[in-house]
Amino acid sequence: MTELAPDEAARLAARAGLPLAAARHTSVAAVANHIHSVVTVLRDLDFGDTPPASFYRPEESHVAR
Repeated sequence: MTELAPDEAARLAARAGLPLAAARHTSVAAVANHIHSVVTVLRDLDFGDTPPASFYRPEESHVAR
């Protein structure tokens, strides 16, 4: 995927009902591009036999009382 341009970020935000002031187009595009790069790295991770988080049970010694 190519990087999101500021004008495209503004168009997509408006389509979602979130109109942006012109001064925010560049920063919103930069944040969206950063989030996309992080998610891409996470998708590439091999979790192998790692069980889902719902299987996690903290041990009694770690529970605050």
